[in-house]
Amino acid sequence: MRKGFTRQPKPDEAGPQGKNYITPGGLRRLQEEHHFLLTRERPAVTEVVAWAASNGDRSENADYQYGKRRLRQIDGRLRFLRKRIEVAEVVDPEAPRSGMAASRAYFGATVRYETAAGVEREVSIVGSDEVDLERGHVSWLSPLGRALLKAAEGDTAVLHAPGGTEALEVVEVRYERIAVAEFREPPGSEASTRERARGK
Repeated sequence: MRKGFTRQPKPDEAGPQGKNYITPGGLRRLQEEHHFLLTRERPAVTEVVAWAASNGDRSENADYQYGKRRLRQIDGRLRFLRKRIEVAEVVDPEAPRSGMAASRAYFGATVRYETAAGVEREVSIVGSDEVDLERGHVSWLSPLGRALLKAAEGDTAVLHAPGGTEALEVVEVRYERIAVAEFREPPGSEASTRERARGK
């Protein structure tokens, strides 16, 4: 199961006043996961539970017990996704910017920086539901995201991490489309298993 499918941000990751800053692609992915769980996965698991319940003694019926537990997990995830979508505040990195908003790193910025060791890295500052370290997407609430916020080209940002502090030289700040990974059905989902069994 993909980490992105199960991770739920901590309460303080909602941001000020409970806002969930997110890019358009990130919101679309949350909506796709919600739709998949509601219209495909939950009905498929409900079908398994109904079939298992018809087999008699539920107390020793592993299919029934697992199915009920899985339904609780799905319902919890649906509630979580619904809340995140409701408080989502979409920030489009491609939207026109002027003044300081165009030259400094804010939510949605892609920042190229150099570490004290001379290593150049590039990250995009995104919402807590969009973190993807393989793509260089860091949360605006993470230590690195916080360090880079409001920095401009030529500035030195100070990263306060558990291992100590580090000075980062900001090389470039730009705003462009941030490609968020699309939602993909988790391997072994009940919906896809049942569809394969039916020959779809």
